[in-house]
Parts: sequence; C-alpha cells; structure tokens
Amino acid sequence: HAPERAPGSRSCDLPGAASAERRAMSNALKAIQEGQQLAADLRAHLDSAIEKAGGIVVARASPRLPTIASYHMPGMASSAQLIQFDMAGIAVSAGSACSSGTLKSSRVLAAMGWGEGDAGEVIRVSFGPETSRASVYRFLEVWQRIRA
Repeated sequence: HAPERAPGSRSCDLPGAASAERRAMSNALKAIQEGQQLAADLRAHLDSAIEKAGGIVVARASPRLPTIASYHMPGMASSAQLIQFDMAGIAVSAGSACSSGTLKSSRVLAAMGWGEGDAGEVIRVSFGPETSRASVYRFLEVWQRIRA
C-alpha cells in the first residue's frame, strides 16, 4: 500500500512509510521464526520415530538446521532408498547437498568419520513451509516399509 500524502503536499509521509516497512519486516521475521520452529518440531518427531524404527539420526547431538536431517538406514543402500521413496511420491536426497544428482557418498559424512559403506546408506530429508505432520507420518510409513 502506497504511503499516504498529506493534503496539498507533494511529498510522502516518510515516517508513516518507515513505520509500515518496520511492521512488514517484523511480520515477515515472525513468520520465518514460526516456520523454523514448526520444522524443528516435525524434525524432532521424525528423529525419534526413525530411531525407534532402527534407523540412526546423523549428527543427533550436534546443532543442526531445523529444515534438514540425514538418516542412516543400516543395510539399505541410499540408491535403493531413493528409488523406493520416489516410487511412493516422496522426494529425498543422498550424498552431499553440493553434489546434487550424484550417488557418491557425502564428503561431509566421511569428514565426520563415517565409513563409505555406512555413508552410502544415508539419505537427506528437507522440511519446507508445506511440510505437515501428515507428510512426516507418510514418510515414516514408507521408511518402515523399506526397512522391513
């Protein structure tokens, strides 16, 4: 909405415009923070469920972004997981985020001490604004089916 002009004035109401901009920025920041908190809550729920299902949460004890998680499914190659999740309509990734489109093991996991075999069984999951609790439950259903 355009800043209002005082009657008969040729200039904008700069203090009013600045105030409106501050409110808009504050609202945007609040929405981002709420989205990050929701992602963190969903990821925490998924982390716990993955561990109960026999999986391993990569870097569980380390500070992590709330919108990304990596999970190790022992005994199941990440390439096989990618195919199964894709067939179920769920997009996940494997390997390093900077080498998207390749099935090479993540250099980051290697640097963290993961062997090539275990690192080759890790997938990466991203949480976005559209991720819901139902999405997490659906992911878990497919995870458990693949794991069985």
